[in-house]
Amino acid sequence: MRRAVLVGAAWAALVATPSSPTLKVFTERLPGTTVEFEMVYIPSGKIELPDPDDPSKTRLVAIQGFWMGRTEVTWDEYGTYAFNKEIHEIEKQRGADAVAKPSKPYGAIDRGFGYEGNPAIGMTFAAAQRYCEWLSKMTGKKYRLPNEAEWEYAARAGVLARAPLPRDAIDKMAWHAENSDLKPHKVKQKQPNAWGLYDMLGNVMEWCFGLDGKAVACGGAFTDKPEQVHPGARARQTPEWNMTDPQYPKSRWWLSDAPFVGLRVVCDAPAPD
Repeated sequence: MRRAVLVGAAWAALVATPSSPTLKVFTERLPGTTVEFEMVYIPSGKIELPDPDDPSKTRLVAIQGFWMGRTEVTWDEYGTYAFNKEIHEIEKQRGADAVAKPSKPYGAIDRGFGYEGNPAIGMTFAAAQRYCEWLSKMTGKKYRLPNEAEWEYAARAGVLARAPLPRDAIDKMAWHAENSDLKPHKVKQKQPNAWGLYDMLGNVMEWCFGLDGKAVACGGAFTDKPEQVHPGARARQTPEWNMTDPQYPKSRWWLSDAPFVGLRVVCDAPAPD
């Protein structure tokens, strides 16, 4: 299914106002805390992506409806999992205490960029998966990382192609290397996309399962040039992402040199009425 990029007033209207007048949202609160986040329902559809087995071909992927985090996972959320010891009894009651937790990273956890309302950054793919496992046990719902097709389908929101956006459009929608001061920003500071999702492009890349089953980070980041921030942007972890980690073997929790990667969750709760 091919989608054209809309530009000018038509594009701006679709970004500023979700295309569906019946936007479905539910709010999740982490038990024992005041921390909340919103989930948006993404309708079923199809998307055409490059075939990982043969990049010269494409693969049409059917998408079943799912719920997706309206924002990237913030430190408020991820830090509750990683460092909040006051909810241990609730974790024990729900079996979440059995989920492994990350060691405290060297230095400030937020790298000095800010904590409250800021996207959680620098975790490994495995650490992102453990957070989803913990969140599932705490809430009683099935939370997970999105797969690549789900992520891009949600990012394009029936409007965008997997190609660079016009400069005025990307400036309104995303933090990139030429407007971010080379740091991540609090979530929800830019315009949402046509399905009401914030920061799908830019700010921090988001961990996903690729069509090949391997970890891939999607969407581009605050460190990338504007033309590198779009629905088709992808990055795979390289040794440079963890080059200065003093541990040996390298930490399975934190990436010492990748403050540009974070995560967004998907929930397999039933579709709304």
